[in-house]
Order: sequence, then C-alpha cells, then structure tokens
Amino acid sequence: MTKRSVFFLSDHTGLTAESVGRSLLAQFKELKYEVIQWPFIDSMDKMRNVVRHINKLANENAPRPLVFSTFVDPHIRQCLKESQALVFDTFDAFTSSLESELNMESTYRYGQVHGMGNSSAYQERIHAVNFALNNDDGAITRNYPSASLILIGVSRSGKTPTCLYMGMQYGMLAANYPLTEDDLERHALPPALVPYKDRLFGLTIDVHQLQRIRKERRPNGRYSSLEQCRYEINQAEALFKRHNIPMIDTTAMSVEEIAARIMVRTGNESVITK
Repeated sequence: MTKRSVFFLSDHTGLTAESVGRSLLAQFKELKYEVIQWPFIDSMDKMRNVVRHINKLANENAPRPLVFSTFVDPHIRQCLKESQALVFDTFDAFTSSLESELNMESTYRYGQVHGMGNSSAYQERIHAVNFALNNDDGAITRNYPSASLILIGVSRSGKTPTCLYMGMQYGMLAANYPLTEDDLERHALPPALVPYKDRLFGLTIDVHQLQRIRKERRPNGRYSSLEQCRYEINQAEALFKRHNIPMIDTTAMSVEEIAARIMVRTGNESVITK
C-alpha cells in the first residue's frame, strides 16, 4: 500500500486536530502514512503557503493528502478546502450546528482550548504537574496529605509518566511511590503509605515487557533479569490483593488510556469531561 501524506493543521497548537486524526486513522490497521504537522496557521498568507505545499504533493503522482484541521476562521477553512487534499475540519463540521442549537454565534476566536483563556484551570494544571515532579519516586512523602492519588508499583511500571499526564490533562494531584525489593520482602505496605491506603492505586505490567524496559536503562545485572522482574511483579500483585488496592495492567496501554481508566476506576469520571 502506498504511503499517504497526513497533515495536522491548526491556527493554534494543533493538538485537537492531531488527536482526532490519529484516533480515526488508528481504525485502519493496514494504512501507512507520514505526518506533517503545521500549527499556528493564523493568516491567509500562511494558509496559501500550506495549500501550495499540499498541492505539490498531490501533483507528484501520489494519493491525495489527508488533512485533519481545526480552523476557526471560515475564510481560512475555505482556502484549505480549495486544495487538492481530502479535508476533515472539526470546526467546519460542528460550528454551524452548534450555533443553530444554541441560538448564538460563535466568537470565532482561536486558541480557546489549549490557550490560557481559563487562567484558574491553567494554573491548577501547572500546579498539578509541579506536584507530580516534586513527589516522584517516593523521594518526598510529606506532601502525601495533599495528594488525591498515589500510584504504586515496581520500578519502570509507568508511574511517573502517568502522574505527569494526569496532572497536565486533569489537574489531578498525583504522587507515586516505587515498591523496592525491601518493601516486597516485608509483605506489608511501606509505613509511609499506610495512612493513605484509600488513595493508593497499583500499576502492574507484563514480566517480559518490564524486562525490555529495564534493559534499556540497565542492560546488565539483576535489576533487568527475567527472574527479578517476575519476582517483583508477583510480589507486587500479591501485595495489592492482600490490601485490596485496585490495580491496572499497563502493558498494552498508552499513558493516556492508563490515566483515563484510573480516573474512571477511582470515581473521577467527571474530571475527564470538564
């Protein structure tokens, strides 16, 4: 199958266009494509330059490019539609219907989702990201009373990126604590975690996947041996079950899916839809 050119275009960061586009394209497992990301196209001159680039690719005897975009300005959207690409624009698809239903006109202001229009919400997310960084890997536990969630699991099971994502995406104050070999040998919760048992959530992972990840960090030694990985995972899962700590297997999940599933499991679904 010929590789397609896929554009993610926007008058701001392009995060929404990319999210929608990748979600749709993920349904076509055999599709091969290369991505061209082009954010901050906020003038007609910039759009005309993009259209020239798209048309050049379309005229090189390749399949026509696919474009996923989010443009507020209808004139810029129209310019893009006149290109030789197949265009899917989120604003074009939904704005007019919303205007009709809500009986009001769109403000046609770009950058409202990923900008700083809601200063309070933005500051909450920044604070949550800093909280995740400052309370990473159990180095500091005195801030646990402020944590909404404490992820626990063996080293390299996905705790840090999940905490950071939950802070950035949802404003969740999430800390994480790594279960060491000493912790696992005691068959009991580490003393620092006992007062916060109701805030704990366990992460587990396939043994072979854990070994592959650890080998990238430390290719030699007991830390990345299959036997050590198997021992730690078995002990951690037994600890979770013994103390009725909810857990999730992160093996085949992206950090976005891990975070969303934890939010649902912990009864924070409403946060996702804010």
